[in-house]
Amino acid sequence: MSDGTPADRFFDAAIGLLQRVRDEEAEHIDAAGRLLADTVAGGGRLFAFGAGHSSLAAQDVVYRAGGLALMNLLTVPGVVGVDVMPATLGSALERVDGLATAVLDSSPLRTGDTLVIISLSGRNALPVEMAMSARARGVRVIGVTSVAYASETSPRHSSGTYLKDHCDIVLDSKIAIGDAELTLDTVPAPFAPASTVVTSALLQAVVATAAADLAERGIEPPMLRSGNVDGGLEWNERVFEEYGDRIFYRQ
Repeated sequence: MSDGTPADRFFDAAIGLLQRVRDEEAEHIDAAGRLLADTVAGGGRLFAFGAGHSSLAAQDVVYRAGGLALMNLLTVPGVVGVDVMPATLGSALERVDGLATAVLDSSPLRTGDTLVIISLSGRNALPVEMAMSARARGVRVIGVTSVAYASETSPRHSSGTYLKDHCDIVLDSKIAIGDAELTLDTVPAPFAPASTVVTSALLQAVVATAAADLAERGIEPPMLRSGNVDGGLEWNERVFEEYGDRIFYRQ
């Protein structure tokens, strides 16, 4: 066991992962940011999806101060966070074949849009099928996952593939199998997951890249401001008015 308190060790582990992602995923982050910028500039819409705790990172880039106003949450009933009862039902729904296609059939996604799909393991039927079905509809897909799972776990989709196999761009979170950074002799299971910290940072880096890319093209990025600063609500209303046909969380 290394020196330091458990809190120190967790912070060290999270910082180490963030440094790895910054250094090793820089090219993919840049490509993902350009894709978001391309989509905005081309009149497309942006969507993010994650099931269970992966939904936390998706929600973090939707209707967010300092974020792109055009990022919409693609929801699947029963799997957005852990709000369904019992919570284990959400995990079961991730393994249901056909659910993603049914969701996309009733969603506003269309050719020219971009969808960010977040799945730590990338092995369940829902994210795999969603990526496959979205691309078949002409939607570009950015996958955020831990690539390590594909080499150390078995797939749960009937195709025998993982999320990473059906994306235009893959962002590897570098999270180890099991998503637990710490161990102690006195604690019987590994603990302290870092996937939310790393995945959220990855996506914010992508959004920052997209905003700067749009500005370099001479396009004002449709960013939101905090409603808790003077003028923030008025700023956001202007953005909503200009881009209302591409924003779905206000309808």
